[in-house]
Amino acid sequence: MSPYKLGLTGSIGMGKSTTAKMFAEAGIPVFDSDAVVHALYAAGGDAVAPVEAAFPGVVTRTGISREKLSEALARDPSGFDRLNAIVHPLVAARRADFLEAAAKSGQDLVIFDIPLLFETGGEAWVDGVLVVTAPADIQAARVLERPGMTREKFAQILSRQMPDEEKRNRADFIIDTSKGFDFARKAVDELIAKLSHQSNHGTH
Repeated sequence: MSPYKLGLTGSIGMGKSTTAKMFAEAGIPVFDSDAVVHALYAAGGDAVAPVEAAFPGVVTRTGISREKLSEALARDPSGFDRLNAIVHPLVAARRADFLEAAAKSGQDLVIFDIPLLFETGGEAWVDGVLVVTAPADIQAARVLERPGMTREKFAQILSRQMPDEEKRNRADFIIDTSKGFDFARKAVDELIAKLSHQSNHGTH
């Protein structure tokens, strides 16, 4: 029986990474799509050669330079489609390996931590979606505390993400992180208890 696949998403500054960590600390396997992409972009990673072929000059000694890649995409926004066509299948292959390993080890529940889950149609292959949220003023305060973050950068990131309200409307489960970490941890524990006993037959 394959585990229940819970997609975890939320806009920047909502506490998604912290919530993912809570699942991991509770012993639930977490597939971190950002970390996977990071590994694919690093020196020797599977994305390096095809991305360099598609965007000449973006690879340095340490792998793909995100800065140089961002500059290339700013010059030619149509490049996003080319980049996705390279990266998405590589991530999907890692995801399949992760799921197979979890199923073999008898896990009831796995978490897929995917920032742009709805934006990339990821909800189609998970059994349920958990959206991590917080009020807009708390979100902005958290994000603007980050080093190098400006209001302009924040606005640009938000423009690429589905509005929080729409995410909440499409979610199966919601955790509001503005109520404190103890509240979030309790919500995570309750969700684990609820979903660990569900097989994915007829859950979606």
